[in-house]
Amino acid sequence: MHNRLRKPATSTMKPLFTLLLATLALVSCKPAAESSATSGKPKVALVMKSLANEFFQTMAEGAKKHQAAYVADYELVVNGIKNETDLAEQVGLVEQMVSQGVQAIVIAPADSKALVTVLKRAKEAGVLVVNIDNKLDADTLKQAGLSVPFVGPDNRAGAKAVGEVLAKKLQSGDEVAIIEGVTTAFNGQQRRAGFEDAMSAAGMKIVSTQSGQWEMEKANTVASGILAANPNVKALLCANDNMALGAAAAVQSAGKSGQIQIVGFDNIAALKPLLAEGRVLATADQHGDQLAVFGIEAALKVIKEKTTPADLQTPVDVVTK
Repeated sequence: MHNRLRKPATSTMKPLFTLLLATLALVSCKPAAESSATSGKPKVALVMKSLANEFFQTMAEGAKKHQAAYVADYELVVNGIKNETDLAEQVGLVEQMVSQGVQAIVIAPADSKALVTVLKRAKEAGVLVVNIDNKLDADTLKQAGLSVPFVGPDNRAGAKAVGEVLAKKLQSGDEVAIIEGVTTAFNGQQRRAGFEDAMSAAGMKIVSTQSGQWEMEKANTVASGILAANPNVKALLCANDNMALGAAAAVQSAGKSGQIQIVGFDNIAALKPLLAEGRVLATADQHGDQLAVFGIEAALKVIKEKTTPADLQTPVDVVTK
């Protein structure tokens, strides 16, 4: 707060001013957990990846709408990081949520391994942890002695289904390339594997696999390089729609619109015009507006019924023009 007073407080005002500051300090230091305990409602924190990604903006809006409809049942804190690779910021958000006394953290981890340590500390502090979107690494969880339920889709099956749609537009032996997400993210690994499953089954030749780190600009650069190095490439399989948008721009810049097929994953709103125009062939809808809701509902059920957390597979559907 900026102090706009131009004159110093008089001696008679100082005691009152000091008392006011002390009172405000006591109010501002009131623990978040206390307000939750007083209301009798559990406080749930949604910790996402990059809020610059439309998919996570959609996820956040879906969660907020759900909480508004069930305002008597729980409190919600929504936050995310600036970009997909800012692991330190996401670790800090988890620590912040624990210090605020939340009862549950529903998290889409930016990295499948790097977040396990801080999530273990959260669980040791009595916080329920539910994993959504990007599954935490099973071996890392086992080594940490940590059990975390995963609520989300089968990314490999979803990517394979998208790849199968693409295969019908190609000929056996055609050259294709994969633009994958962050290589340490389990969902990225699974989507790459799903694309590989479909291309292998159809007899396609994968000439390049590179990371676009889930980001449009990075994918645009990667796609441009792939097209320059592999002039016979007939398709680009992108592990999310942000990267598909970047790839589509690269194809257009290369003067190859209509010659190269593109597929994505997420079904974000920004991709819909490209689907309608035929610049992108297909994507997978994992229902981002409901994905966080599925995780929140799972957490609330555990808190209310004191049940053991369990994995829950959520739907994923292929979307075409």
